[in-house]
Amino acid sequence: MVQFSLLWKAPEVNPITKKARSIPFLNPFSNTHGRTFFFSWFGFMIAFWSWDCADLGTAFPPLLYDVIAGDIGMKPAEVANSNIIALTATLIVRLIAGPCCDHFGPRLTFAGCLLAGAIPTFLAGCVHNTVGLYGLRFFIGILGGSFVPCQVWTTGFFDKNVIGTANALTGGLGNLGGGITYFVMPAVYNSLVSDGLSKSKAWRVSFVVPGILIVFVALCLIFLCDDTPTGEWADRFAAAEEELRRHSVTNVVTDASTGGILDAPPTSSPSEKDQASDSEEKPHGWKDNEAHATDQAMLDTARGEVVQKPSLAHIAHVMFSPQTIVTAACYFCTFGGELAINSILGNYYSKNFPALDLQASGNWAAMFGLLNGVTRPLGGYLSDLAYRRTHHRVWAKKAVLHAYGLLTGVFLIAIGALDPRDQATMFGLVAAMAVFLEGGNGANFGLVPHVHPAANGVVSGFTGAAGNLGGIVFAVIFRYHGRDYARVFWIVGVVTIGINAAVGWIRPIPRGQAGGK
Repeated sequence: MVQFSLLWKAPEVNPITKKARSIPFLNPFSNTHGRTFFFSWFGFMIAFWSWDCADLGTAFPPLLYDVIAGDIGMKPAEVANSNIIALTATLIVRLIAGPCCDHFGPRLTFAGCLLAGAIPTFLAGCVHNTVGLYGLRFFIGILGGSFVPCQVWTTGFFDKNVIGTANALTGGLGNLGGGITYFVMPAVYNSLVSDGLSKSKAWRVSFVVPGILIVFVALCLIFLCDDTPTGEWADRFAAAEEELRRHSVTNVVTDASTGGILDAPPTSSPSEKDQASDSEEKPHGWKDNEAHATDQAMLDTARGEVVQKPSLAHIAHVMFSPQTIVTAACYFCTFGGELAINSILGNYYSKNFPALDLQASGNWAAMFGLLNGVTRPLGGYLSDLAYRRTHHRVWAKKAVLHAYGLLTGVFLIAIGALDPRDQATMFGLVAAMAVFLEGGNGANFGLVPHVHPAANGVVSGFTGAAGNLGGIVFAVIFRYHGRDYARVFWIVGVVTIGINAAVGWIRPIPRGQAGGK
């Protein structure tokens, strides 16, 4: 039964890892878990204001064709090029941000991405030609990399019974920045024009607003938030050892070379309480995923989830393991498809429905991004639900992910084959497709925390970068098919089904992995 009080009360925590067992959604400052959750999604949402990754979903597009493009003399093909440049920059930053999260901690990596991205945001008004915009959009692409520390930070604070929902909420609410800015930035621009600024100056000044907010959130991350539920990032090994010792002193062994916690066989046989029936409540008081594991199994799992400092060899091993390839391949399809579709959806509506003016087609296209606030969290929630209902089998999360992928492909093919000329049919099919496309993003990052949890930053960064790579590939396909948008929808659908079928047989976690179960 759903307990609505969990939405505002301070959450119960896992006694070993100190991760929260519920999400204090309506009380963001209840404790360190609530602050982390709030600043994770709010920081990413603010970053989305200036992350010009696609034609829809960032600060530029609502003004791009009407004002900015005309002011600096851009052609439509050059606008498309600038989108691809921004996506490429974000891909690079996500690959770098992942290992940085494991080395320096996600909080400081997140703040660093925001502060670095704030600089080009403030400098947006200095653009006077196409080359300048290319350079600006490349560096603003840094803000897109903030998604990786956003997800890694959330993963570090919420337990496996709710991590899919927590990650999906922070990602989905963050993505709302794309839809919200479609309405906010034109309003800021119009208010500046009404105050007497010329159109050329107004769009430049308007970028001061997201710039100020980005810096404000970055400072909040630095001064108000924690690295981990147990304190400083540098102290995570010592904190983990202390918690483990409280439950099983004889089973904690430290690797002198890395400071990491290694598995060690118990020096004594498990106690009778460790052999208790799965149906009994554990003596520590947790009842969800831990209720189906012995105390010893939970201690072993906790050891395997302490994040290690990444070496180049370890990064390569994790990135190219079959399990990481699965999450990356699926995100290539879902988030990549979302980015590419965002960039052309308004034009597709204008092509099929000439009666719609630019604002109306743009508003309908914005709905695709705004649905992230519901669809992505739903994907994460269903991932967690399947995990709990199957006695915490990670295969269940993988099944949900591929089900989302296959249904996404079906709806993409349907849109491409029908190429609807009826508004109700078109908008209905796109909304249904968004449920599975965007929900697949949430389901994906419900599975990611289980894959190589000691290198969660590397897995998250590689998976996130694969999403941007998908956006680039699909955007290029759209570009070279001109206005034949329906054909590209069909192509993306076939690719999505093919990739999900190709990786569906791979185990969700590596054989013998200690953590993440």
